Amino acid sequence: MALVLKWPVFYRKSIGWEPMSGISSARRLSAVFAIFASLSTVASAQDAFKEFKQLDGSVKMPKLNAFVAPNGENSASRTLRDVSLEAKLTPESGPQQQGLSWYVFSPNAGADGKLPLVASSKGGSASFHLLPGDYFVNVSFGRAGVTKKLSVPETGDTQKQTMVLDAGGMVLNAVSGSDVRIPPAELSFSIYSSEAKEDGERGLVMADVKPNTLVGLSAGTYHIVSEYGAVNAVIRADIQVEAGKVTEATIQHRAAKITLKLVSDAGGEAIADTAWSILTSAGDIVGESLSAFPTMVLAEGRYTAVARNKDKIYQRDFIVVAGTNTDVEVLMKEQQPQDADDQQPAQQLPIQMPQMRQSQTPQTQPATSTQQPLPTYEQLTPAGGEGESMD
Repeated sequence: MALVLKWPVFYRKSIGWEPMSGISSARRLSAVFAIFASLSTVASAQDAFKEFKQLDGSVKMPKLNAFVAPNGENSASRTLRDVSLEAKLTPESGPQQQGLSWYVFSPNAGADGKLPLVASSKGGSASFHLLPGDYFVNVSFGRAGVTKKLSVPETGDTQKQTMVLDAGGMVLNAVSGSDVRIPPAELSFSIYSSEAKEDGERGLVMADVKPNTLVGLSAGTYHIVSEYGAVNAVIRADIQVEAGKVTEATIQHRAAKITLKLVSDAGGEAIADTAWSILTSAGDIVGESLSAFPTMVLAEGRYTAVARNKDKIYQRDFIVVAGTNTDVEVLMKEQQPQDADDQQPAQQLPIQMPQMRQSQTPQTQPATSTQQPLPTYEQLTPAGGEGESMD
């Protein structure tokens, strides 16, 4: 059973603390902890890219300068034209100098239904040598991307093409308790769309995102799931990404790392060949292990440790306090030591799942246009071949 909590997110601005828009106040809990997000004060995200490792799911692809023309074979009468491309996070920002992936496609689909890849480039602004004709150009920044139709003229000047991504960045991290650092190997994030689909599920944008990693995303609100350990320490939050800015979010886990030991006397050596079960106060099993002294991360609350050794069972109740990593010893005796506050009623942490917000698609009249429609994502996926993934 996973304990899942959802907390409000705040931006830290010079004028003070202000709740993030798009999160219902009814979802806030009365506990005295929260998740904090600080907004970069720079006008663009250029400097932030140097501070964080950038996540790029696509494989590096070679830049191609010459190719078979979409409408026929190369001929001496057709001259390659220089085409320069640049991308901006917002219309007002400067050209993005790193983290971009460029793909140029022929407009004519192949036998597999996909558009043939003509050329590609990685980094910032790009320059291609293309034969006159029509193309589709796709540029992506992390999981944000835009596609545009490009026409290369036979004669005359070829103007620099500028594409606006309307994107920003997100950097995620987490602590245990108030300020206990969590080892990166024990922490992972998943990014989902903020709106739920018809079946109630959210669309997965990116899974297994490591802490302190810059993720490029289209501007909007995203649902973040943070997992600490592999048992029940799970926190959810909605975080907003603004175009041209980097949002740094630190999530506060109410959990701690517990090491269990079966001992004959207090402070003694752990006894081998012990099977462990961890139960919540409601009697639900949340963790099991076959180890002399297993270590696991548990959400804040009251638990019972059950140790089985040589057909005998020993158990002890214990309390997990957020941010306080500790050892729990189970004595091979009938009477177990009790925690100091065992006489006090245990405060149960309610399990609260965020309500899924159903997206409403406004009805619109189909637009009439004689222009060639932009290709689908499947058509833009490079066909076969190593190193041609656009993931």
